[in-house]
Amino acid sequence: MSTAPGNQPGPSGPRDRDERSLGDIVGDVTQNLSALIRQEVDLAKTEMKQEVAKAGKGAGLLGGAGLAGYFTLLFLSVTLTFVLDEFVRDWIAALIVTAIWAVGAAILALSGRKAIRESNPQLPETQQTLKEDVRWAKAQKS
Repeated sequence: MSTAPGNQPGPSGPRDRDERSLGDIVGDVTQNLSALIRQEVDLAKTEMKQEVAKAGKGAGLLGGAGLAGYFTLLFLSVTLTFVLDEFVRDWIAALIVTAIWAVGAAILALSGRKAIRESNPQLPETQQTLKEDVRWAKAQKS
């Protein structure tokens, strides 16, 4: 009896799908499932690193805004001191410095808030691929 090349059973060629044993099928599913789980973990790690970096940037910008806010209060105090003490033009220079710090604080705060809002700790790509994996696993069952 002759078989077509490529459909020979055993190690010399692939077997027909119907000729695979239950052990072979379970082994293939287990191997595929293990690879799938490793890929999902890798994807989750990558996605989490990206989101943590975004949140870290936002936190750093908010920290900068806090420092700028501190300097705003410091220079505002100096400005008020000049205004109350001297009633001369020196206070104008101090007021300009205060305004510069206030603008800097506002820019940092808005940038930090935007960066934190843009971060997405829900890992949407991982969630989507996990749903696809569930559909794949159900298809393997049937």
